[in-house]
Amino acid sequence: MSRLKLSFACWNYDRTRALMDGTVPVDGIDLNYLNLPVEETFFRMARFQEFDVAEMSLSSYCVTLSKPERPFVALPIFPSRFFRHSCIYVNANSGIHEPKDLIGKRIASPEYQMTAPVWIRGILSDHYGVPVDAQPYLFGGEEESGRIEKMKLQLPPNIQVNPIGPTQTLSKMLHDGELDALYTARMPSSFLKGDGKVKRLFENYVDVERAYYRETGIFPIMHTVVIRREVYEANRWIAQSLTKAFIEAQRRTYDDLYETAALKAMLPWLTAHVEDARREFGDDWWSYGLEKNRKTLETFTRYHHEQGLSPRQLDVAELFAPESLEAFKI
Repeated sequence: MSRLKLSFACWNYDRTRALMDGTVPVDGIDLNYLNLPVEETFFRMARFQEFDVAEMSLSSYCVTLSKPERPFVALPIFPSRFFRHSCIYVNANSGIHEPKDLIGKRIASPEYQMTAPVWIRGILSDHYGVPVDAQPYLFGGEEESGRIEKMKLQLPPNIQVNPIGPTQTLSKMLHDGELDALYTARMPSSFLKGDGKVKRLFENYVDVERAYYRETGIFPIMHTVVIRREVYEANRWIAQSLTKAFIEAQRRTYDDLYETAALKAMLPWLTAHVEDARREFGDDWWSYGLEKNRKTLETFTRYHHEQGLSPRQLDVAELFAPESLEAFKI
């Protein structure tokens, strides 16, 4: 029986590297792993469906589920997770010293539907009393001008989102005081300058994020893995084959990170980091699957709906190919 050839666009992560170098095979599939930065992968997949399988923004994927064609189906695999309290940047002269100071300010994100800002807006609303619709939002390129929303959004009237000027960038606007705050995934260059004009809202973000996890049990999911629906419908067995391979690739990374003969990542106290993660999160601190992540996913789909990105709160079970869930019962 011939093997199915599939293209897979994903960044170079330790937890997927065994798929990229071929040391973990995929049952029945020859995987052409395209190592691409996330922004390129997301844009090309969302706009043009260029790949058979791809890493995708969790928010963008949820937006597609409200479209009649529902072009993708996801696997409960999460290449990117990130606590985002550290990703709220403010102009030092904006008068923003605590979260409630954000109300009514000039706030932007590279895209409104971007996953990181969805989490940030939801956390600020739930835990700090900052309403999602307390002010309009701006969007545009962070370091290069001209960025647009990768998918057309239909937002309720209480959510106002507008583009910045065609030659403006969010990083410079924040530095120059044309913005008060920026919710983003990538650290802006105006913060990296280190001149003090841009700072984090939560400068002690590790303590804040640890307290958030201890209160909620949520380690925010940023990305999932999607299959083009037409590819999936023609070969439904691939959902479980791919999921099993992702699980095995991740298992090998867990082992690598706790290897003490020689450090496999350039962190001096890598062993201590692993032991700290285990104490805080348990052995499977970067968990895949639906059931282990139900609360996190339900919180995200609620935020997505509350922020006008989904017309209803999505049932988390409808996010994933049912065959992929069987891989966690083996």
